[in-house]
Formats: sequence, C-alpha cells, structure tokens
Amino acid sequence: MTSDDFRAAAHTAADLAADHLAGIAAGPVWRPMDDAARRTLLDAPLPAAGRPLDELLAAVGRDVLPYPMGNGHPRFFGWVNSAPAPAGVLATLAAAAMNPSSAGGDHADVHLERAVVRWIAELVGFPHPPGGGLLTSGTSMATIVCLAAARNRAARAAGWDVREDGLAGMPPLVGYVTGETHSCVRKAAELLGLGSKHLRAVATGPDGLLDPAELRTAIARDRAAGLLPFLVVASAGTVGTGTVDAFDPIADLCAEERLWLHVDGAYGAFGVLDPEIAHRYAGLARADSLALDPHKWLGVPVDCGCALVRDPAELRAAFSLVPSYLRDEAAGELGWFSEYGTEQTRPFRALKVWATIAHRGRDGLAADIARTTALARRLGELVTADPELELLAEVQTSIVAFRLRPAGRTDEAALDAVNRELPAAVQRRGRAFLTGARLDGREILRACLLNPATTEEDLAVLLAEVKAAGREHSG
Repeated sequence: MTSDDFRAAAHTAADLAADHLAGIAAGPVWRPMDDAARRTLLDAPLPAAGRPLDELLAAVGRDVLPYPMGNGHPRFFGWVNSAPAPAGVLATLAAAAMNPSSAGGDHADVHLERAVVRWIAELVGFPHPPGGGLLTSGTSMATIVCLAAARNRAARAAGWDVREDGLAGMPPLVGYVTGETHSCVRKAAELLGLGSKHLRAVATGPDGLLDPAELRTAIARDRAAGLLPFLVVASAGTVGTGTVDAFDPIADLCAEERLWLHVDGAYGAFGVLDPEIAHRYAGLARADSLALDPHKWLGVPVDCGCALVRDPAELRAAFSLVPSYLRDEAAGELGWFSEYGTEQTRPFRALKVWATIAHRGRDGLAADIARTTALARRLGELVTADPELELLAEVQTSIVAFRLRPAGRTDEAALDAVNRELPAAVQRRGRAFLTGARLDGREILRACLLNPATTEEDLAVLLAEVKAAGREHSG
C-alpha cells in the first residue's frame, strides 16, 4: 500500500464518520437489524484473498454505520452511554496510527497518560500524588485494580502475603456496599477471591444514601464473628437513580475503623463540575480510591476508565512484577504503568482523553455537565406534573427514575408488568430510547441524560413515547 492509497482511504473514512455524525439526529434513535443485515455480518466468510480499502469502507458504510447502538442521538437516554466527543474521535485515528504499548518507556503516550490522569484528578478534586492512577478499559477494570490494592493492604495488616500465599487460611475479608452498588463491585470481589457472600448490603435511609449507623452496626457484628472488615464502597452517582452518598460521615467511620473507602464514580463523579450540585460531593477527596469513566459523562470514545488512588505504593505493592526482559533502567522512580494494574500491553487511551478535555476545557466540560443536570431536573418536573407518570426518586445528578402510572391504575403487579415491558416497546418505536431497572422491588423507567445536544423538546418526545407505548401495551 502506498501512502497515497492510505491517504485517499483515510479521506473516505473521515467522510463516512462525518456524514454519520451529522445525520444522527435526523434518523431513528435505534432500529432492530433486519435478518438479512444481521446475517451479512454473522455469516461473513473468512476471506482467502484480501480486499481493497475502498471496498472495505463501502461495506462499513453499507453494513455497519446504518445500525448504531443509538447512543449518539440526542434522544438516547439508555444505560450510561454517551455520544462520542468529536475531538476524541479524531484523536483515536492518530493513536491507532502510532499503535504503541503504553506499558512504560520514554515515548509520548506514557507521558501524556500521566498528564491526563492528573487532569482527571484535578477535574474531580481528588488528591493526585505522582503515580496515583492509570487509565483502564473502564470502571469495571478500575474497580478490580482498586479493590486488589485494598485487599492486599488489609491482608498485610493481618500478617498475610496474598500475592505469595493466596487467601487460603485467612479469616474472610468483608466489604460493605448497598443494594444499588454497581455489579462491577461484586464481580471484582468474586474475581479477587473475596466471595460475594462477604459483601454486606448495608441498608440505606429514606433518601437512598448509605446509612453510617447501619454500617457501624454491620462492622461491629462482623468483627465480633472473627471476620476482617476491610472495605466500604460508596457511590458518586448510582446507576439506578444517580444518588450520591454523603462521603464525610462514611470517611469518618472508615478512618475510625481503619477501612479502605472506595468510591464508585463511574458515571457520576464528574457531576462535581456543576456548581448547582457540587455540594453533594463534599468529602469525595477523602476516599482511598476512586474509579470513574471518562467515556461516560465526558464523552471520550470507548474504552476509557480511570483508577485513582491516594497512595500509589499500594497499587505497586499489589501488581508490580518486572521480569528481566522488561527491565528499564531509565524508568525512574515511578516505573512502568504495567506495575500499577493487570495489563502489560496497554492501548494508547490517553490521546483521546487529552483531545476531549483540551478541546472543551474545564469550563466547557462543566457547562456541558450543568446543561444535562438542568435538563434532568426539568424532566423530573415534567414527570411530576403529568398525572400518568410518577417520579420515584429525587433527581440528584442527571438520571431520572420514574414509571408510568395511569390514573386509576392501582394494581402494583399490573403496573410492574407494564413498566417492565415499556423500555423495549419505546426502543422499537425508534423515536426515543430509555432503559429500565428495579428500585425498592418495583420496575422503573430510567432516563440518563449525558448528551448536551439534548433539548427540552426531546424530553417531551420521550414522555410522549412512554405514554404512547404504554397505551399500545395496555390495549
């Protein structure tokens, strides 16, 4: 392939991407793939001979781009999936062209990652000693990294070397969560050998916040039983309702009980940039670790999570392993990123983070986030004012939890059945997209607002679609 061949194909690819992004709002939010389109991808034969780049790009435009997940659309309110930041899209191409392993060494990606991890910490007000974090595939992996450090610290304090001896023979380590804690915490506990039965679901108060009094009782009970409490997981925005825990009283208790405080900020930590809700995050900086996703509220193209820790030595103690073939005498006191997590070969994630943050700046990101939280509060008002809808939780960040409750319908089982089916019904109609969950034993609808291009008119369309789909389902 000549450089001219590549240049021509790259221009075509840029046109495809630009046309796709420009046309998103005018199309359906999501549509199911028809059988023929699905089979084209599923049954594609392994090619014996190569195909020209122009043919490959034509196939992308014909068979892939017309069938998106939908998260680029301003009326996509599902899960916690953002539209891609244009600067991040462009930077992804340059990063792929370099294709380094960002494990360590003296090349641009390594130094840029140290800078953007510091930027992320500065954005959310988390302490950042040199080496105090790294980029990951997402908060699921960042949680594993942080909880591994917490586990090893607790085991060391109890006289055990987990890396050499494993957990066999140790009294069980116990962590404390709530019923709304993200499932990645349970996965991490299972993968790290802690066992999900040793994650205690602490009761929340009527406000949905982790209750320090209940937490203190649970810790005392486990200590009396000969177990080793070591971890509390608080949330900077639950996935179901966007609730932010009160960090200061939890941090006080963790300091008193010598427990590691981990904050799951995957979705919500960047909400601290909105002056209207920044007070909710008081005490966040007191955590021992924080996991968060630039690929959520910041719009960095997937994948990109981040693990931040107060003490970098705990990460290195958990993960550092430098075989002779990876020695780098010039690495300096921080060593390689691969000493701070599980990945040895690491992709160049930092460039798209750098581009996204640098393009918008702190002020631009704060304005984008403030717009989505204001829209969420407005959606909550629209729900409250509608006699066919019911708001189920205070709107704290940019997630709105509600349900369809037509006038005169009091049968909870029937209401649950309708609301369970509504997300898929709304999605199939193609004009809006939201998802569901369970909250306090009830089926709910949840709308997550991350796209600053969303308008109040889009909110009206969403609620109209919910009621229309509800009538279809009931009829």
